[in-house]
Amino acid sequence: MKRLFKGGTIVNGEGMEKLDLLVKGEKILAVGKDLDFPDAEIVDVRGKLLFPGFIDAHTHMALEVSNTVTADKFDTGTKAELAGGTTCIIDYATQYPGESLRQGLDNWHKKADGHSSCDYAFHLAVTDWNEEISRELEEITKKETMSFKLYMTYDTRVDDEEMYQILARLKELGGIAGVHCENHGIIQARLKETEKTKGNRMDVSDYPWTRPKEAEAEAVNRLLKIAKCVDTPVIVVHLSTAAGYREILRAREAGQTVYVETCPQYLVMDEEKYSLPAEEARRYMIAPPLRKKKNQEVLWQALREGRIQTIATDHCSFTQEQKDAGAEDFSRTPCGMPGAEERPALIWQFGVQEKRITPEQMCLYLAENPAKLYRLYPWKGALVPGADADIVVWDPHTEWTLSAKSQQSACDYCPMEGTKIHGRAEQVYLRGTLAAENGKILLENAGTYIRHGAE
Repeated sequence: MKRLFKGGTIVNGEGMEKLDLLVKGEKILAVGKDLDFPDAEIVDVRGKLLFPGFIDAHTHMALEVSNTVTADKFDTGTKAELAGGTTCIIDYATQYPGESLRQGLDNWHKKADGHSSCDYAFHLAVTDWNEEISRELEEITKKETMSFKLYMTYDTRVDDEEMYQILARLKELGGIAGVHCENHGIIQARLKETEKTKGNRMDVSDYPWTRPKEAEAEAVNRLLKIAKCVDTPVIVVHLSTAAGYREILRAREAGQTVYVETCPQYLVMDEEKYSLPAEEARRYMIAPPLRKKKNQEVLWQALREGRIQTIATDHCSFTQEQKDAGAEDFSRTPCGMPGAEERPALIWQFGVQEKRITPEQMCLYLAENPAKLYRLYPWKGALVPGADADIVVWDPHTEWTLSAKSQQSACDYCPMEGTKIHGRAEQVYLRGTLAAENGKILLENAGTYIRHGAE
């Protein structure tokens, strides 16, 4: 079957052009002016923008953490992604202590295979490091994934020696690591200090103080010093502060290659959320936490200048009941928020509509750059002949409102409830098939696994 998209404006990282687009089966067959194929179904997209399917390169579906499991498994979480215009996610598979890397990946395949409504790939979080794991990395990078995750806090953290060794091994194998940068010692010391000073940890407004900007900046600095010793690129994930950004700029000025990801929550929300009534404030407990508002403009400016490479969600959803595990001690609150469905809309509204970034930059940060960084390009992240027909028909004129009542996520609240949006993913095509329309899912469980190993 052939579909001919006529009259739309195709968006890529370098510009926008009014072009027709022909799809045959799951692939893009041709792109050009005034295309005409008699046997093709015509899709009238006059007045619409055509983006490549968006890629969310930072998600946590079906994650076991904080004595619970995220509200969104791969079924509901990928429906939320698809509804908003995302056609491929890269989720964090986790190798828990005592497991091989293969065991970690196999566990995530069991969670995702047959349950995903958009395409999916995996990063692999390495939490246990030894000679056997080091040897196993060779097969994993060749056949499964070249992208890995390291933590500098939590029980899953690696120490500086392990960090060096892992980065050195990945350099040998052509892999790369994204790193959660927060100083574990500072966080633990301040948690204890809060309890000692106040007698409890019930006041959520104390939460951001326990994870200060200095904890991020120090960890970013330490990571980059280690990476410099190894002489390898790294990715700083979910950058939240101007202080952390300054560390990255200094490293780049010294010649290092550092890729940076930030998230919508750090661009449109701030730490005033922690001063809301406790039950509501816990909804916004994420790690790193929301920051002071002044950090937002620094991050937007970095996006405007092309100094941040990707915008991902860190989608890690919990219901209100799950969040209430921290009612007597905020440190027991599972950290994370939903954001899969909202990401493109928020970046359009607060980025493009408010003239902070261009539509071309939105395409870069949500599609093209993550595809290139994680070796999914050009079959993902581009509307070119031979690419997967992952197409977002974006109506820049639709007005709608974010609401938990209409979202696909299994989470029972929407962090940006009531936000008015001007522009929407009207139609979302997954490999040539119309899979979502105006937030409604038309095709379920059609997602396929995407390997992005070195071979």
